[in-house]
Amino acid sequence: MSQTWTAIRLAALRTVRDPLALLVALAFYAVVASVISTLWRSAAHGHGGTIAGYSAGQLTWYLYVAEAAVTALNPRQIELTGEDIATGAVSVELLRPASVVGLRIATELGRCLPRLALFSVIGGGLAWWAGGAPVRPDGLLLAVPSLLLAVVCNLAAQHAVAAAAFWIRDARSAWFLYQKLVFVLGAMLIPVELLPGWLAATARVLPFTSMAYAPARLAAGHVEPHLLVLQVFWAGVLLVAAAAAFAAGERRLQVVGG
Repeated sequence: MSQTWTAIRLAALRTVRDPLALLVALAFYAVVASVISTLWRSAAHGHGGTIAGYSAGQLTWYLYVAEAAVTALNPRQIELTGEDIATGAVSVELLRPASVVGLRIATELGRCLPRLALFSVIGGGLAWWAGGAPVRPDGLLLAVPSLLLAVVCNLAAQHAVAAAAFWIRDARSAWFLYQKLVFVLGAMLIPVELLPGWLAATARVLPFTSMAYAPARLAAGHVEPHLLVLQVFWAGVLLVAAAAAFAAGERRLQVVGG
């Protein structure tokens, strides 16, 4: 546990010590979130003020928070982790007396926490300015732990998918597919309620909604604590899946060499 906290702390410090990279990431987030929220806000105004139970202001808060939950992470994490597996970098890490995947997830969590905090503060200010005050401040408070759980779910899933590189050596195609699933089934670009019925039903039983939809819906004023419970469940499942996938991959390396 001490190694995990150390990895998180050191990674967070490295991120903070590179303010230029933080500013570039913030600019990208602010531009993308502002453009998308403006489009949906206009659509809401054109449909009598609400769409699928979301007012223009609620959609603004939803999209700023959903974008923060996803863009705070390295978008190419699956590809980069797959490259480390394929090139043998992970084989060297196996010599450490600690969980390889555990330390990797902790390190990535530490790297994204400063970005997530910055995006949340700036994004919250922009959402308030563009869409008005939050409809339910208690929902916004619930969105804070929900954002953290969203990041944990996403990182765990990314490492579980990247573990495919132990067998196929190239995780780039898996990264491309995963990213699109988060965008659509995770409801980063559009709330689940606006998806076609069959697709919305599919999204609700998959873990992707825990990565963007849950904190965004809470911040939009839909106070549904069960979303946090669902996130905790998926975080546990995905962390176990990532650990199991890496354990199987490590055994394969020991058998075939690498």
